[in-house]
Amino acid sequence: MSPVIRAAVFQTAWTGDKESMIEVHEQAVRDAAAQGAQVLCFQELFYGPYFCQVQDPAFYEYAEAIPHGPIVHRFQDLAREHHIVLVLPMYEEEQPGVLYNTAAVIDADGTYLGKYRKTHIPQVKGFWEKFYFRPGNSGWPVFDTAVGKIGVYICYDRHFPEGWRALGLEGAQIVFNPSATSRGLSRYLWQLEQPAAAVANEYFVGAINRVGVEEYGDNDFYGTSYFADPEGQFVGEVADDKAPELLVRDLDMAKLREVRDRWQFYRDRAPHAYQPLTRP
Repeated sequence: MSPVIRAAVFQTAWTGDKESMIEVHEQAVRDAAAQGAQVLCFQELFYGPYFCQVQDPAFYEYAEAIPHGPIVHRFQDLAREHHIVLVLPMYEEEQPGVLYNTAAVIDADGTYLGKYRKTHIPQVKGFWEKFYFRPGNSGWPVFDTAVGKIGVYICYDRHFPEGWRALGLEGAQIVFNPSATSRGLSRYLWQLEQPAAAVANEYFVGAINRVGVEEYGDNDFYGTSYFADPEGQFVGEVADDKAPELLVRDLDMAKLREVRDRWQFYRDRAPHAYQPLTRP
């Protein structure tokens, strides 16, 4: 693993159709690679609108197989061509009627490494996700990529500390949280929870949010994507709150050991005392 990883996240607005949205993200891969990025993560449900603002079975058509669907294959080719690790948050159809909010992870040589399925599924106004997704059953995989050990947590997951810790225990060095979160609901949490998770679990966090108001509801997605380091500090500036932006940052991986040597959170855990946390 390189002592410095050049990592990227991409926030953008809904273009109005699936194919042009895919093309925007294909160009983001090329642009990230041209800037030397070694790993790139897209926003939640990257090739569509955030359709969970409404409950309409027509949007089931956005789901496809992972890894054997056309979108994964397109981005495998791009990953191989540009030698970049890709995290693709998608709508997955395991079989008809069995659908998940999923992130596929592709290594820098185009190899499909696996997927994470969103565990915590909200069902509140403007975020009717239980209509579209089953709760994930993938556990907390950490992917051994060309740039190191990568974990994924998706949007609403970020409100639950247990998964952050599980990813740390599995060795994650960078955890991406692709999201679709709106200005009126959770803005006050956006720059609080994820830097806190980076501190508590002693790894880097890449937080990605889309931008804009879409035609399916009034959610105002506020961007402000960022990277947080294991001290809870932003790595460079936070992205814009209205405009699409490709954010590329250098992550000094030496900071992981520095912080873990200073704060022995993993040594000082008391798992024998945590049994009540598993009660339903």
